[in-house]
Amino acid sequence: MTLDDFYFLLTEAGQKWLAATAVTPITPQNHLKIASKLRQELPPAQAQAVLETVLLRQKAAVKFSRAAQMFFTRAALEQASSEAVAHYRAERFRQAGCQRVADLGCGIGGDALALAAGAEVTGVEWDPLRLAIAQENVRVYGYGERFHPLQADLPALTPFPTDGVFFDPGRRDEQGRRFYAVHQYQPPLALVDRWREVAGYTAVKVSPGIHYDEIPPDAEIEFISLRGEVKEGVLWYDRFRTGAVRRATLLPGSHTLTSHDLPEEATAVTSPKTYLYEPDGAVIRAHLVQALARQLNATLLDPEIAYLTSDTAVVTPFARCFRLEDALPFQLKRLRHYLQERNVGSVTIKKRGSPLDPDKLRQQLRLRGDRRIHRVLFLTQLGGEAAVLIGREEK
Repeated sequence: MTLDDFYFLLTEAGQKWLAATAVTPITPQNHLKIASKLRQELPPAQAQAVLETVLLRQKAAVKFSRAAQMFFTRAALEQASSEAVAHYRAERFRQAGCQRVADLGCGIGGDALALAAGAEVTGVEWDPLRLAIAQENVRVYGYGERFHPLQADLPALTPFPTDGVFFDPGRRDEQGRRFYAVHQYQPPLALVDRWREVAGYTAVKVSPGIHYDEIPPDAEIEFISLRGEVKEGVLWYDRFRTGAVRRATLLPGSHTLTSHDLPEEATAVTSPKTYLYEPDGAVIRAHLVQALARQLNATLLDPEIAYLTSDTAVVTPFARCFRLEDALPFQLKRLRHYLQERNVGSVTIKKRGSPLDPDKLRQQLRLRGDRRIHRVLFLTQLGGEAAVLIGREEK
């Protein structure tokens, strides 16, 4: 989509075409028919802009509550923060008293629309299309007058006075492939150091898979999980630092566990007890499994594997709890017989510390029992030996 195509979408005619095309959800079955009709009525570029926008709005509904009114490019949508994550992060800027925030690499405005709820936001972006989309998306959320677009090349831009800085470097190449190393980010992470000289509060969005040896020593790292899925990492600098070093935050609810919660002594390793806890991925990425063990009065099944066990069931947002029925050395025939004997017809297979392929194992089990009888299988290690734990989730 070009800038001219985007401006067409903003016209009265463009809005009518978007509304008419969105009446029926686009599916693989009707996609070609809808595309053909649009091409008969509109120039090819405008027809494609309408079709792509309606498709992306459908896809964006899982991220944004007002997706049906917003605009996107495919690559920018994939990289944009979910609305819930953006609002959580913006709240930290608001609580810090930041009245002016520079959103560096603002993309299509996924974070700017949250930041502008509490501050004047200067959105810096090199791509004029993304910048125009960002301005419109912030307006959709009612904060258009607080968003100030600035088209600029970030590495060449002289930092300007601001209270807070949010930096979202590119983590994909031109073909859409992910960068897994911080030194590949574009612009480079080091760019933020110049902005820290003019701002008291600085945050940087990073991949949740960031290697620990790449985390700057003067930043705190936070891993954010949304409804059980780790979405982002954030580096918090300067006055944002709390001394916690590492933090795991679960959304919705803003449940937080930090390195302050770690026990003084290492968590004990024991055999399986009545319950097994599967920590949220953010807890694992933040290396806070032992902090969670302390909260739950739980022990580890293995010093290197993130499963906890306890004789009591404790309600916690930081882990899923399962009641264990058995723990067996892993032997396929024995496991198959165990499940057949109990008429189990369906299983969920989880693994940590096991080389086995869950899909292949599911086929090898040859389950023929009652599909209403379900069990969860944990492929792991106990005492250095392959084992399978069998249980059911506590509701």
